[in-house]
Amino acid sequence: MPTIDLVTIIGARPQFVKAATVSRAIKKHNSGAPKDAHRIRETLIHTGQHYDKAMSQVFFNELGLDEPQINLGVGSGSHGLQTGRMLEKIEQVLLESEPDAVLLYGDTNSTLAGALAASKLHIPIVHVEAGLRSFNKKMPEEINRILTDHVASLLFCPTQRAVDNLNNESIKDGVHLVGDVMFDSIRFYQPELINSFDALESFGLIPGDYILATAHRPENTDDSAKLSGFLDAACGIRLH
Repeated sequence: MPTIDLVTIIGARPQFVKAATVSRAIKKHNSGAPKDAHRIRETLIHTGQHYDKAMSQVFFNELGLDEPQINLGVGSGSHGLQTGRMLEKIEQVLLESEPDAVLLYGDTNSTLAGALAASKLHIPIVHVEAGLRSFNKKMPEEINRILTDHVASLLFCPTQRAVDNLNNESIKDGVHLVGDVMFDSIRFYQPELINSFDALESFGLIPGDYILATAHRPENTDDSAKLSGFLDAACGIRLH
């Protein structure tokens, strides 16, 4: 059977985690597939959207993700500048490699640039985490999600609500409810993390008596009233 050439485009921290899980599944498929089944040849492209060692390389090292065959090295910039540079460079790679499909994750500028480049070259797009919506178009990620979903051929949704969101936007073809790839990642890496995690001892924490939370959206952190509300809610959580 012919090989399916798949180009995976990643560029930001969450995408590294997701790609590690899906790439592992691709390898498992290739190693266990019958002789008459399709194999998948994956080419990994890193746009360079996140490039600092602590925001990029450390994930490849710790997650066992193969080094990208291509690093576009785009770096920082405004949304338009960064997306435009990615679009130009991704288009050139796709013209040279002529893949059967492009795999995209989530809602970053790397996702949108990959979607635009592939769609204009009539290359099928696979979107993992399709259908997620905040219903706040002031968020750049919301624009990226919507545009990517509307040009994708296969839309892999983590929840039924995501499927419903797509249905409400008249997107019905190629939609599949597949579950949350980030949950798959947690289940796979959790045993190793528990065994190697020394933060509890370092900070004097007792299992079951603490909560770990992150807040990074500008809508949460740049407004003092909202940030205060977030902290109040966190402090009000009862552990027992």
